Amino acid sequence: MALSWNEIKDRALKFSNEWANESKERAEKDSFWNDFFNVFGISRRRVATFEEPVKKLSGNQGFIDLFWKGTLLVEHKSKGKNLDKAYQQATDYFPGIKEHDLPKYILVSDFDKIKLFDLDEGTEHEFHVSELYKNVKLFGFIAGYQKRTFKEEDPVNIKAAELMGKLHDQLETFGYEGHHLEVYLVRLLFILFADDTSIFEKDTFKEFLDQKTNEDGSDLGALMAQFFQVLNTPKEKRYTNLDEHLNQFPYVNGKLFEEILPIAAFNTNMRSILLEASGLDWGKISPAIFGSLFQSVMNPEERRNLGAHYTSEKNIFKLIKPLFLDELRAEFDKVKSNSKKLKEFHHKLSTLKFLDPACGSGNFLIITYRELRLLEIDILRELFKKGEQVLDISAILWLDVDQFYGIEYDEFASKIAEVAMWLIDHQMNMRVSEEFGQYFARLPLKKAAKIVHADALEIDWEEVVPNNILSYIIGNPPFIGSNIMKKEQRNQIANIFDKKSGGGTLDYVVGWYILASRYIQNTKIKAAFVSTNSIVQGEQTSLLWGLLQNKYDVKIHFAHRTFKWNNEAKGNAAVYCVIIGFANIDTSDKTIFDYEDIKGEAQAIKVRNINAYLVNSKNVLINKNRKPICEVPNIMKGNYYAKSKGLIVEEKDLSFLLKEEPNAKKWIKKLIGASEFINNKKRYCLWLVDCPPNEIRKMPLVMDRINQVKEDRLKSTDKAMQNLAPTRFRETNNPDSCLIIPVVSSENRKYIPMGFIDKDTISTNSNLIMPNVEIYHFGMLMSEMHMSWVKYTCGRLKSDFRYSKDIVYNNYPWAQKVSDKNKQKVEEKAQKVLDVRLEFPESSLADLYHPLTMPPKLVKAHQALDKAVDLCYRPQAFTNEANRIEYLFELYNQYTAPLLNEKKTKKK
Repeated sequence: MALSWNEIKDRALKFSNEWANESKERAEKDSFWNDFFNVFGISRRRVATFEEPVKKLSGNQGFIDLFWKGTLLVEHKSKGKNLDKAYQQATDYFPGIKEHDLPKYILVSDFDKIKLFDLDEGTEHEFHVSELYKNVKLFGFIAGYQKRTFKEEDPVNIKAAELMGKLHDQLETFGYEGHHLEVYLVRLLFILFADDTSIFEKDTFKEFLDQKTNEDGSDLGALMAQFFQVLNTPKEKRYTNLDEHLNQFPYVNGKLFEEILPIAAFNTNMRSILLEASGLDWGKISPAIFGSLFQSVMNPEERRNLGAHYTSEKNIFKLIKPLFLDELRAEFDKVKSNSKKLKEFHHKLSTLKFLDPACGSGNFLIITYRELRLLEIDILRELFKKGEQVLDISAILWLDVDQFYGIEYDEFASKIAEVAMWLIDHQMNMRVSEEFGQYFARLPLKKAAKIVHADALEIDWEEVVPNNILSYIIGNPPFIGSNIMKKEQRNQIANIFDKKSGGGTLDYVVGWYILASRYIQNTKIKAAFVSTNSIVQGEQTSLLWGLLQNKYDVKIHFAHRTFKWNNEAKGNAAVYCVIIGFANIDTSDKTIFDYEDIKGEAQAIKVRNINAYLVNSKNVLINKNRKPICEVPNIMKGNYYAKSKGLIVEEKDLSFLLKEEPNAKKWIKKLIGASEFINNKKRYCLWLVDCPPNEIRKMPLVMDRINQVKEDRLKSTDKAMQNLAPTRFRETNNPDSCLIIPVVSSENRKYIPMGFIDKDTISTNSNLIMPNVEIYHFGMLMSEMHMSWVKYTCGRLKSDFRYSKDIVYNNYPWAQKVSDKNKQKVEEKAQKVLDVRLEFPESSLADLYHPLTMPPKLVKAHQALDKAVDLCYRPQAFTNEANRIEYLFELYNQYTAPLLNEKKTKKK
């Protein structure tokens, strides 16, 4: 067991006094370093050797004065010698040292001075031997007290995961697979971590591998099986003749080593991998990060993007801070000066219970537990700030891992989560040990987080944790869109959605929202999930939130509007997410976190209410409408042209067709879908709607094309398609002029590019068309005002806007009672936008509306148009998008309230 800091300081003072007065001429370095290690309660003979032979880069034989493999290299000189040269000599040994044995620290001394180099941190400290007692915490790595900082992209996390991946592959190749392999790797994770963080004595497992196993690995599997059994056996029940090295390991319990596994077969390479892994500094590994990395090694596809699959702490804090952590911290600040209230607050923390119903490898649970333990340390710091001695640390630590619950579909991930909770618990116990100067570890393991291996959409959450004792639900359920769900997943959501109409369009995450809303009924439980922003946009919004708000009376307490959820790891795909905190109870303290830049930081806005679209407005749901709610022109889809390949003429084929079939010229029109319209691509079609049959028969090449269409359509399973005349598309919409609105447009553009076409151009169904409209309508739709509505109500294709007639356009609250003056101003500014576009004839709309290449003249024209449109709504300026969308939702409420009342009257 490690010494307390007070004991170490007492020993260091004694060491300083003895060696500071020792005659340096008679001093022996062996005695000096034996005594030095004894200061920290470590036997030098057990961990380090004198005069370790090593081959230098020059080829000459060298001898390291003192070497602790993988940890410390000491170079000792006589009094007055240059210590910088001693450091250089120490580094000269590195080429002859195996990679997994390279030290993390270099220590040089001349009996009078000591100089410590931390190679990982790039720091150095120098002091006199007489001052050792003042600097003992620099040597926490010897005593097992080293304070660690964790970096999300720390290479040691990636390196450790890669090594475990290699070992996984080797074991699996030789037939060790499935459940047994998963349990084996999780055990190794615990052991490697324990070997570096004072659960075991420092490097005892590494020494066990190095000294007790054959180099060819032939006996390693059997010895590991025995080792697992030792860790599962209390010391008093172990064989009396057990190997001394094995017997020094503590009893772990926690059922981690209870299951008897088949004996694995190792070879030289596998032993080397395990040795290299044991040489890493596992004390630097963050359980929150490594858990996800470790899980990903099991999947070769994920391993290619190793590091891309964990949730960053920054993103986790976006959820847990507004859900509970900020409130708890505020309460602590309020009561910390009152000892009685502070103890009551401490007790309250110990009663909180947390559930993550899609916990993966435990990221959210781990960070939550860590933050609560840090808060507990702050409480204890306040309670004992007068210096009262704590005799039993375990009596003052009230928080433990059994306050946490999880549900996880993947068995391997669930086991990692359970072990990772023990690891973070131990790290926090080391923090407490540093704080109070006493070593404290929870061994044997008696409590554990309850991580249930199950499908969260099938299991009753009450079986995991009763809702009358739970405090919070957290997590980020799977990001699976409705269009890529498997059949069984779609059936799950349909069943959870009570098999109501529209369930098939819902994303997978919806299942967690519905089950959480059921679970928290008539409780004070607060919940928050990360999810893709599709659940607050488009058709899904009214379907999901209609159920949550009307049936389960869910209230949104806080929300992060759309932001980019990604990490810095290479190959990591960005996802556009929201975070929504909700409960079955209301609160007056509601916050929207708004992102001016979706990659940037959020601005917190206190609001009266948060509706399903994450807008500060009344609860309102936008349903499909067949007609506009305002007196404006109707829009329709362009022409559906599937199974019409023969009627389509590509640009490269046009000249040949006109040359061979000149009579076809008057029946050819331009064909534009969204891509052709935005990117200025040329495409054509045979528009034979009004062409007499006799003329068609005079054009053999056209007849061939029509025959091709007929054959394609007969192969269709759609009867209507089979019976459709092969001379036409399904629709024949061809007005004299119309406004084009692309259905899909990039979210990077400030405006969805719209424009006019005439009768000689046919639009496909990838556009919406508005026949015979005024330029005023174009101006109103090409405005920032309209785009604000689009962003909050439009569905998405990946991250691109997917404009819809029934949800977006028909529900858009147009300005009412617009004066002739303001209407004329909009028309003038709209025409100016069209005129500026014409000044760039070689540029496509994609060029003109790209955020980096949009011409300044066009930007200025749009700004003028935006101002003119704003004046149609109100004389006061809109300062930001939040102002606009809140105003539009208020208008929507005004416009639709009479319609809703009318529908209710009809029902009665």
